[in-house]
Amino acid sequence: MHRRLYKIERGRKIFGVCGGLAEYLNVDVSLVRIAWALLVLFGGTGILLYLICAIVLPNESDVEY
Repeated sequence: MHRRLYKIERGRKIFGVCGGLAEYLNVDVSLVRIAWALLVLFGGTGILLYLICAIVLPNESDVEY
């Protein structure tokens, strides 16, 4: 079974990128959100990466299994 990376639709905060990444990596969504916040604060690239993922990743309902 292949895992697919997508944006979640239920329980999303902004675009659902962190939730989708957490499901893909099988980790708690809070850890992903903290890591993303650290990227934003210390690297500045987090905002750009998040926006790219929000545009490129499909929604959960659009993914075919």
